[in-house]
Order: sequence, then structure tokens, then C-alpha cells
Amino acid sequence: MRDVDRLRGWPATLSEGPVGLRPLRLGDVRVWRETRVRNADWLRPWEPSNPETPLFRTGLGPYVSMVGTLRREARQGLALPWVVTYNGRFAGQLTVGAIVWGSARSAQVGYWIDGAVAGRGITPTALAMAVDHCFFTTGLHRLEANIRPENHASRRVVEKLGFREEGIRRRQLHIDGAWRDHICYALTVEDVPGGLLVQWRRARESAAHGGSSVEEV
Repeated sequence: MRDVDRLRGWPATLSEGPVGLRPLRLGDVRVWRETRVRNADWLRPWEPSNPETPLFRTGLGPYVSMVGTLRREARQGLALPWVVTYNGRFAGQLTVGAIVWGSARSAQVGYWIDGAVAGRGITPTALAMAVDHCFFTTGLHRLEANIRPENHASRRVVEKLGFREEGIRRRQLHIDGAWRDHICYALTVEDVPGGLLVQWRRARESAAHGGSSVEEV
């Protein structure tokens, strides 16, 4: 029998100012495909090499397959597949996947953003919302983000949000034609007792008053 907590908090639509998270849907196929093709060079160095969803495929099959798989995993309590929106428009994806229940209650988070809107604080805001939802609504205890050492922009996102660096995972994923090392970053619910989004708001306000910037990716 499935743990009732696996069903908690999905589907979910979240927002913070102009940044939103909503469930991925079949109707996103055209904007998803256009965005992926336009951002191919931006995304290629950081994304798993997956023949089922290559960046340049123009057919609908890979997208339909991906959405079907993610929807099935969401129903099974194994994934939370979101679209990131900015001012109501498609801006990328954020997926909480590889959810493990039982005594672990852990998951991994991955995301990508349209390069046309990068640098506006969209990704950390979306990630902070997702973390809070996973911890305080879905009932997870630990979230990991595994990022290539060379991906400085993505590393800044999790570092600014207070994710803890936990070491290198050697040749963890096949990306851009080779097995690549990743740095493991993690948070547990004890790290954000008041919520991560609240901490991120405070950091942005403090930076604004101090004349510095926390707007990354």
C-alpha cells in the first residue's frame, strides 16, 4: 500500500511575484520545443545525454514520452515535475525526482532556465518555493542538487540558498558525450526551520539595501 504522504501536495501551483511553478502538461510541447532548440548551446554542457529527449528533435514523440513518464512518476509519488514561469510565460523546468520514501524521505532536484531570462533571480526563487513545498507540504526530509563543477552559475544558485556542499560524485552522469563528475549539494528540513523562501527574500532585501546583487540565473 502506498504511503499517504506520497500523494500530498500534488498537483501544485506556486508563485512568488512574477515567478511561478505549475505542473508540466502536454500543451507545453511547442513552447518547450522552441525553447530547448533555441537554448541548445546554453543547455548542452550541463544536461544528461539522453537519446529519448535530444535537444534538436522536432517531433512530438520525445516530449510526449517525457511528460507521460513524469506524470506516471508523480502519480506514484516519485516526482514533482514543474514548469517554471516568468510573468506567466514558460521559462524553464524544475523537477524534483528520484523520491525515496520510508526512512529516507529524500529526493533530487534538477532545473534549467531559458537563457533569455537568466540573471533575474528566477531560478533561486523557483527552487526556494519547491524546497519549501517538498519539506512542509509533501513531507520530504532531504533534497540534493548534483551539479557539474564547471557549472558556476548553477552552483551559485544553490550556494546563495544555503545548500551544503557534500563532496564530489565521480563520473555520476553521462553529459555532453562523457561521464562527468558532480558536486553534491544538499539541504534537510532542519536547515530551513522558517522556510527557504523567507530566507531568500531576506537575502534579496539585504542585498538591495547594501547595493550588491544576488540575482543569479
